Amino acid sequence: MSKGFASTTDMAEKAISFSEIGPDLYAFTAEGDPNSAVIVGEDGCLVFDAQATPAMAHKVIERVRTVTDQPIKYVVLSHYHAVRVLGASAYDAQGIVASQETYRLIEERGQQDWDSEFGRFPRLFQDADSIPGLTWPTLTFEGEMSIYLGKREVRLLQLGAGHTSGDIIAWVPDAEVMFSGDLVEYHSACYCGDAYLRDWPSTLNEIRDFNPKAIAPGRGAALNGLDTTREAIAMTRDFVGTLYGAAEIAVARGLSLKDTMAATREVMDPKFASFAIYEHCLPFNVSRAFDEASGIEEPVIWTAERDRQMWAALQGN
Repeated sequence: MSKGFASTTDMAEKAISFSEIGPDLYAFTAEGDPNSAVIVGEDGCLVFDAQATPAMAHKVIERVRTVTDQPIKYVVLSHYHAVRVLGASAYDAQGIVASQETYRLIEERGQQDWDSEFGRFPRLFQDADSIPGLTWPTLTFEGEMSIYLGKREVRLLQLGAGHTSGDIIAWVPDAEVMFSGDLVEYHSACYCGDAYLRDWPSTLNEIRDFNPKAIAPGRGAALNGLDTTREAIAMTRDFVGTLYGAAEIAVARGLSLKDTMAATREVMDPKFASFAIYEHCLPFNVSRAFDEASGIEEPVIWTAERDRQMWAALQGN
């Protein structure tokens, strides 16, 4: 991996928070690192997003055991990225749930994504040797399904493409709390390397229509209160829209990828440079926005070699 990617040198440990965002609903957050969340019911609990390795997952399990002794029955994968899913084996859950589209993406690009993310984010793959292999969902669905933890219903929904084509959210109706995965971020950059940037804002509109009282976002602090959840949704929409708008103008002007990066920085840096993992994501974000604005509908499959090629293009080589 080229030393040019900012994430390869980000080795500082992040402080973990575990906060209640609704009755028996918890967000596991770590200063811009991938979040997980926990939904506790009468006869079991559900973990939403698994972390990158079993060792990382055990940090979630430790927090779960501070609030409940109920078994972890389900692990729900909001989407397929390695930093979200490869720790799933640690939970020993009876079911691993994802959308059918996420299953397809794991088949198509799961190994390549793992290799690419491992090279980009070495700190997030603690004890990587403990990963038994790709995480395969054991239960998939299209559109919507419900899981019951005793009387507590957890609705899993595909609201549209955005961060990936397979994204799902979890909605707990009795508490009006949402678990968004990486469709919503808070003071953290969106990773857009596999995104559908034109579709993402309409998916955010669907999320906003739920009027969630709290959200466990994909990255960033837990969001409590309607004003805060709306702020985060608007912030995510602004990030995605600013990125794609800059690329669309650049492509229309016939700019190269290198020059599109410079043009994107002019509009993105003043608003978003302080966000967590902003520099980590920017090369991938600009590359995907450039492709989509150029008419390439399907995101590329990221491999270590593709990462190197992109970095060379960004340098004008």
